[in-house]
Order: sequence, then structure tokens, then C-alpha cells
Amino acid sequence: MVKGISLLRSTASAEGYARLGRFFSAAGLAAGAGWDEPAIAATEVYAGAGASRGMSFVAPLGNIEIVDGAMPPFGAVAIEVTSLDATHQAVSGWMRGEGLDAGLVSPIRETHWKARYFSAEPEPGQVFSFWAWVDPLKGKPVALEGDLSAEGMRFAIVVARWNAVITDRLLEGALDALLRSGAQKKDIEVVRVPGAWEIPAAARTLADRAVQGAGELDAIVTLGCLLRGETAHYEAIYNEVSRGIGQSQQETGIPHAFGVLTCETLEQALNRAGIKAGNKGFEAASAAIEMVSLRRKLLEGRQG
Repeated sequence: MVKGISLLRSTASAEGYARLGRFFSAAGLAAGAGWDEPAIAATEVYAGAGASRGMSFVAPLGNIEIVDGAMPPFGAVAIEVTSLDATHQAVSGWMRGEGLDAGLVSPIRETHWKARYFSAEPEPGQVFSFWAWVDPLKGKPVALEGDLSAEGMRFAIVVARWNAVITDRLLEGALDALLRSGAQKKDIEVVRVPGAWEIPAAARTLADRAVQGAGELDAIVTLGCLLRGETAHYEAIYNEVSRGIGQSQQETGIPHAFGVLTCETLEQALNRAGIKAGNKGFEAASAAIEMVSLRRKLLEGRQG
């Protein structure tokens, strides 16, 4: 099951690498998790590799689009934005500040499919196009939504040890989502409990601690796995676990992401832990990021 899409662009120099990082930051893209790997020595079975480093930038939506016919007027890297005029102003100002030719940023143009765009070339051969719909709402009311950047956010993950073959996979997925979205390792607290039954108590303690000011926390991700079996034990536990997590969220105001699987068989649980149907831990962590962002917007009283 596909979990994510990454578009890799190589730079010709360290100076170009740094410049592109500044360019994307100025354009308003949210920083994700990068990497900085040392050189790897060659062995009998491995040819070796030079040192490598990279920056990543994340967006709420990514697409692979296949074109049959004429290509759109912009290049292969198209970045959709909410305010094209503001982005054009920011990119143009950044280019001037870097001492680059103003001609490397095109004027805003319109397309026949009711969109506007412009292109910029901050590095030779690196062309990026920014675009927006002329009527992005298409007559619909404005919707307030959260973003998927976890930069500066703090999370706790409560994960059950019972059915560890499943919950360990959920934990890996949740950590992957948080780190690749810009969260720092130091801002993620992992709490292990014996089983799903104990998840609400641990989550409530963490939430109360945050509300009382004894700990900094923006959201809690709850992870566990319940398999039906042959008795009513499964349903009794599930009802209380879901009720307890929901009650903790409602009474404390701290977002709680629900990543507790309820499956008939072990095979179903494995499929939902990354084998076939995606990783529900990854999805729960993504939901937590979005809810933190949305909560901040609601509390600040602004429309994104």
C-alpha cells in the first residue's frame, strides 16, 4: 500500500542547495524532516556512497497526474497555493533580496481552465510553477481546515503492548507521520500501557497534566488492537475504551486521535497496520496534526 510520494530534486552545489531551501521557505512551504547521512564505505557486497543530505517540504495534498495531450503551460513541478498574488509578491521579493534577475520570475498569467499561474527559476534548471484557481471555492462556502505541518507541535503517543505484533507497526506508522511532517523527536513522548483497556487512563493523565500546565502537549495519539475472539469480552472493552478516549478529549480540549483497531481476525489487523489497507497509526497521527492546527486557528479566530 502506497504511504507517500516524494519528488526528489538534486542541486549542482551546496550554495544552490541552501538557496532552494530559502526559496521554498519564502514561498510559504512548511518544512518537513530532512536527512544528513555520512559517506558509506565500500564493502564486498556494497559499492559505497558519498555523504548525502536533504531538506523536505510538506503539503496537505500530493498528486501524480498523467497527461494525454497538450501539457499545461507550467513545468513538471506545480505547487498549488491559496493566494497566488501574495506568493508572487513573496517570491519576487525573495529573488530581489538574493540579487537574482527579476526576469527569472514570470508575470502571473491566466489559463483557459480558469486558473492563474507563474513560474520561477531560483537555480539554473530548477523551474517551479505556482498556481491557483480563479474561483477556488467554486461557489461553495469557505471551509476552515487544519494544515499537515507538525513543526513546533508536541505529541504523546499512548500505545498498548497487547497484540504487540500489530501495535508496534501502528507505533512505527505514527512516528513516521509525525517526523516526516516536521515534528522533532524531543517533542514526542511515547507511553506504553499493558493493553487497550489502560489507554484511556494514561491518555487522561497526560491531558490533565497539559491542562494544569505541568507538561506541554498539543495532542495525544492512542494506539491499540482488539481482536474479537469467541466471547463478549471484546465488545465490552471496545465500548469502554472508545468512551474513555472520547470523554478525555471532550473534557480537556486536548485533541485525541483514535488509532485503536477493532478487527475480527489477526489478518484483518495486519492489513490495517501497513500490509494492505494503509497504516492506521500513520492516519491517526496525521489526524492529530490536522486537529492541532485547526484548534489553533479556531482559538485565534482566523480563517487559515
